[in-house]
Amino acid sequence: MSDGLFDPFKTWYEKRHDYARAWKQKTGGQVVATMCTYSPEELLIAAGMLPVRVLGAHEPQNVTEPHIFGMFCPFCRDSLAQGLLGRFDYAEGVTLTQSCIQYRQAFTSWRMHVPTVKWDYYVPMPNEVQSRFAKLAHYGEIKKFRSFLEGVIGKPIGDDQINEAIAVVNENRRLLKQLFDLRKEANPKVTGLEALYASITAQFVDKREHNELLKKVIAALPNRQLNRNEGVRLMTIGSENDDCGFMAMIESVGCTIVIDDQCSGTRYFWNETKPDADPLKAIADRYCDRPACPTKDYPAHTRFDHVLGLAKDYNARAAIFLQQKFCDPHEGDYPDLKKHLEDNGIPTLFLEFDITNPLGPFRIRVEAFLETLSEEELF
Repeated sequence: MSDGLFDPFKTWYEKRHDYARAWKQKTGGQVVATMCTYSPEELLIAAGMLPVRVLGAHEPQNVTEPHIFGMFCPFCRDSLAQGLLGRFDYAEGVTLTQSCIQYRQAFTSWRMHVPTVKWDYYVPMPNEVQSRFAKLAHYGEIKKFRSFLEGVIGKPIGDDQINEAIAVVNENRRLLKQLFDLRKEANPKVTGLEALYASITAQFVDKREHNELLKKVIAALPNRQLNRNEGVRLMTIGSENDDCGFMAMIESVGCTIVIDDQCSGTRYFWNETKPDADPLKAIADRYCDRPACPTKDYPAHTRFDHVLGLAKDYNARAAIFLQQKFCDPHEGDYPDLKKHLEDNGIPTLFLEFDITNPLGPFRIRVEAFLETLSEEELF
């Protein structure tokens, strides 16, 4: 039985478009639909804008087929559908920082065919962030983005404003990390679903407001009594996944999600922007240094040990891959990452996600997986 502590995050998640419209009416500021967590939010916030991460709606749609292939990943198709269906009609701008080629096509179709778009900007970013030239190249692109945004708002964006935005976003990252670290405990006082509500809402709520709620929730947690057995401690791995119904189902069958490697979770906030005399350089460096998604994790696959480290640090007994159907970068990584985890004592389960997910069959597969783990412990 929930005590309601995380209900404000849940309400934000369920009414995210209402939140953005209210923010716009209250502040008079511009709202920007951001595609991909590599988007440098700090610059948008410094420009007085509200970055709103484009999420899917997990509902059937038939509007994207003229624009992108049906074999593009479900998240691309669902995201584009939200634009074409007018769900983001309050957003003046739309931005994408280079991630995968499929999502770039979704962005291109959005900026061309969503009639309420007043401006758009694509931020090129090196995919080989391990190159010694990557940070310098990205620094140049961040500078161009700043100049573009100054043209949009019609005035300069000063270093002081950027440093202030960096401080606000860094505080948000620190608070989310603090919240997630509480999940290392036995019988954690934060469920995986609650943690997802907190991390995903950080991607579209005013960071100052989000920080204040995080502080209140973290302060209340030491005295919290959830009265639930943690069961099997699980890790989730994948790209974007905010299917809260799926997370609730997982935690209803005898387990707790204690950590993730997803851009709806830890990859979004895990590392802070380090202080630098040039705030644009600091921002560029941060996005090159963040825990990589597969589009940027080569030639050395650094995320394999990062994912294993998270599983060990949070005492995850097993991992579930939440694979977006047709997601080439994650599918390419999967066999090697699966082997890396299993060779180090972390059993895995593979589930393939679509725009809507069959919770009944998924439940049966998860329960069978949990039963297999129980049998292994007997021998």
